[in-house]
Amino acid sequence: MNSKNISWILRLIISALFILSAVAKLYPSPYFAISTFEVKQLYPLGFSENVAPYFSRILIGIEFALGIAILLKDYLKKITIPATILLLAVFTIHLTYTTFISGNSGNCGCFGELIPMTPVEAIIKNIIAIGLLVLLFKLLPTDGKSNFWLLKSFGLGCILALFMVAPMKSSTTTIDNSNFSEEQNIGTIVDTTLSTVLPTIEKAIDSVNKIKEEIKIDEPTAKKSGYANFFPNIDKDKKILCFFAPGCDHCQETAKQLTEMKQKDKSFPEVSIIFMDEEVDKIPAFFDIAGKKYPYQIVDVISFWNVLGNTRDTPGVKYIWNGNEIKFYDGINENKFNAAELKKTIKKNYSELKK
Repeated sequence: MNSKNISWILRLIISALFILSAVAKLYPSPYFAISTFEVKQLYPLGFSENVAPYFSRILIGIEFALGIAILLKDYLKKITIPATILLLAVFTIHLTYTTFISGNSGNCGCFGELIPMTPVEAIIKNIIAIGLLVLLFKLLPTDGKSNFWLLKSFGLGCILALFMVAPMKSSTTTIDNSNFSEEQNIGTIVDTTLSTVLPTIEKAIDSVNKIKEEIKIDEPTAKKSGYANFFPNIDKDKKILCFFAPGCDHCQETAKQLTEMKQKDKSFPEVSIIFMDEEVDKIPAFFDIAGKKYPYQIVDVISFWNVLGNTRDTPGVKYIWNGNEIKFYDGINENKFNAAELKKTIKKNYSELKK
């Protein structure tokens, strides 16, 4: 096999690698995938919420551009190959630092959520790709006549295409009170009624508080969980707060398990859901699978990850008691939802939980 054929094989392999990397960062839908990439990969690096949306789209656009430019003859040795090696080198340095600081865990984000890859796996992949590029550089003849404006226009076109495919949205949280349960609405009415007659029962409340202090109720001290803007009564007594994506199979199965637990135990805590603003048309079907409709709120993708935590994943299930986080399950791996364990945890007194 002559050098020309070998060089074309190398160019096709590298092109496929970069195009796959770019496409994977748009899976399963462009805005969802890019927003997830920003929160999980760029925010931890120090990118602000204002800069990350621009950087993510420019980066993916450059990956697309390099994936196609490697197949073109224009400035292949002078610009395209050196730029590709530089980009891979920067990624490798970052991944090496991340591995040194945090260990070889989690998804590096090289192929988005389509192909999860640990930092060490990504480093090996990048080193191999750099080696192929160096070999390609040696095999190729000197650049002939090239059109710089064509290369430049092509690169800018790929970047602009990303802004069109995944237009930026403001990161806002929408609260829809229509989704509150009847129990929550009743609680709000009762609270309003109490406020009008509070002066007449003030002494009674003081007496009850003194009795509670004497009895020393075995429960955590009330605190603010930070979720009251979603569900006003979330910090009162025991609650289950879930973080789900409507189209997520694992989320649907978790909701189904919670329904079964609630049917078997009438004292099971009230369940509320924060849904990601992705495939919201599937929410009715989600509750059909769950077997029960729960109070819910919908937030945009970036806000969802910020509320859930950029190191966590769906499905998320948090057991809250008087505003205190008691247990937090997330993802589908070692910290995944455990119905049997949660059942035992809910039955325990607070003093037992601290042991």
